[in-house]
Amino acid sequence: MASTDTDRFAPDVCKPFLHEGGDTGVLLVHGFTGCVSHLRPLGDALAALSYTVMGINLPGHAQTEAAMARTGYADWLAAVRDAAVELRRHCAFVAVAGLSMGGLLALLAAAEGLADACVTISAPMPPHNTFAPLAALAAPFWPRVGKPPAAARRLLVDPAYDYGYAGYPTAKVNDLLRIVRMARRALPDVTCPLLAVQSTGDATVRQSSAETILRRAGSVQKQLLMLNGVHHVCTLTPALPQIVAATDSLLAGL
Repeated sequence: MASTDTDRFAPDVCKPFLHEGGDTGVLLVHGFTGCVSHLRPLGDALAALSYTVMGINLPGHAQTEAAMARTGYADWLAAVRDAAVELRRHCAFVAVAGLSMGGLLALLAAAEGLADACVTISAPMPPHNTFAPLAALAAPFWPRVGKPPAAARRLLVDPAYDYGYAGYPTAKVNDLLRIVRMARRALPDVTCPLLAVQSTGDATVRQSSAETILRRAGSVQKQLLMLNGVHHVCTLTPALPQIVAATDSLLAGL
């Protein structure tokens, strides 16, 4: 499995990147089991608008499922904190934008004062899967969860950037749920400008998630971008220009 996973993430779009640009930097954070490739088109588009853009791979991701099993929520959050601090060395203003679980990590960074603006994209509040809370009980008997075949997904998202694990350690769902709870509790402490992006076609997160984020956040400046019918990984769909425009509009006010 290890060599297969390693080969899976060999393309350049799976590698962390830094596009050097202006004084406003954007840190991009991918989601659970994914990698930085899911945000590379967004990063390239923002760089074309003269933003400095950093894309990272979270610990245990873009490697092997075994590597993911050895990491958890604290490692993922620490990586985002470190990256935000590093980006601040390059830029006067820093925004953190995240996809799915990455959006929750972005909220936590914002709540800690590490971001001047925050963008959540398809962030779960909570995930739609009602069986997720049973992961701790299931893990000893069902240690790995496999994902559905990717054939149908290729029709919904750009396959040139769609790289992630074919499954994941069941126990890691507990880490995801912990991040959901942490981010939910931290929402009143998020006071920076905030954009929440969600799609009506997202089968992964509850449809009320973006509204929950905006309602509970302490930010004065809040924006909702509701996309029509596209996939959870909406950054790899034809809705990308809408996400770029909304993000640019948010950052223009910094």
